[in-house]
Amino acid sequence: MGVEAVIAVNAAAARRRFGATAALVALVALLVLVSLGTGAVRLSPVAVVEALFGGGSDVAQVIVREIRLPRTILALAIGAILGLSGAALQGLLRNPLASPSLFGAPQSAAFGAVLVIALGLADVRSYALPVVAVIAAFGSVFALLAIAGRNAGLLILILAGLAISSLAGAATALVMNLSSNPFVVLEIAFWLLGSLEDRSFEHVMLALPFIIAGAVILLSQRRAFRALTLGEETAQSLGVDVARLRLLVILGVALGVGGAVAVSGTIGFIGLVAPHLMRPLIGHDPARLLVPSAFAGAALLLAADIAVRIIPSTSDIKVGVLTSIIGVPFFLYLIMRERRALGGGIL
Repeated sequence: MGVEAVIAVNAAAARRRFGATAALVALVALLVLVSLGTGAVRLSPVAVVEALFGGGSDVAQVIVREIRLPRTILALAIGAILGLSGAALQGLLRNPLASPSLFGAPQSAAFGAVLVIALGLADVRSYALPVVAVIAAFGSVFALLAIAGRNAGLLILILAGLAISSLAGAATALVMNLSSNPFVVLEIAFWLLGSLEDRSFEHVMLALPFIIAGAVILLSQRRAFRALTLGEETAQSLGVDVARLRLLVILGVALGVGGAVAVSGTIGFIGLVAPHLMRPLIGHDPARLLVPSAFAGAALLLAADIAVRIIPSTSDIKVGVLTSIIGVPFFLYLIMRERRALGGGIL
């Protein structure tokens, strides 16, 4: 293939990436408008825009700006950090099945948060909650990498992640069993299902600093992810400190996921699905995949949160339940696609 042909191919790929990213941004903007207009009182996009900027009726302004806007901001931010974290972990481990939920980060963050709630050390609006959740999430991802090793195969990673998430789930159940306050136990049980209902700007201010800090750390390492695709030894020869990269990715994921779990509970599989949806459009370069995966994660969680509000039901459906119902079949499909890596078609 000649130089001109290569340039033409690269230009076409760049146009495709730009078009896909622009379409994704437009989709997220549309979903934000739909989210702000969806609920017991339906509002048109025009009414939503007017209410956001101080127009329309006073009732519409209260509904949009005080009730629905915090929920929409959290769906946008939490979905984005979960998608970004999934792409970062997949780039770090060079493994398409890597995600925060698979490795027990949300479950461990939830355990840390539940522990301080059950012990009465903090309530659901305390800054101690995301701090403890971040520490627990950091410990889970660090433990996974320590147990599985830097060159672990797919099976070892899945087994190690399953063990960590199971341990965190069992520890959470133990804390709930030992709690003497049945009302606290009931509140924790519903919170663990994952929900953005009845969230306020207080929750936004609680989670957003941690989510932004985690996103900045992960995005700052995008060039290192590209070098890492050539292997750790080659990346080190190109000036990448792999040990430092690993620690920064763990810290970024822990900050983002811990802050998210502290206000929404456990919402799984967004981090696994979002990067896979973007690869056919963006390509396999992990440096280019980070931002589109964040937008895809935001779109997925916004869509799921809209869906739980419009699905007919006698009780409120938790958004974490819906993402798991969608995510588990997708995860099983990915495992079947990667079954050769699991030992030659044992599935």
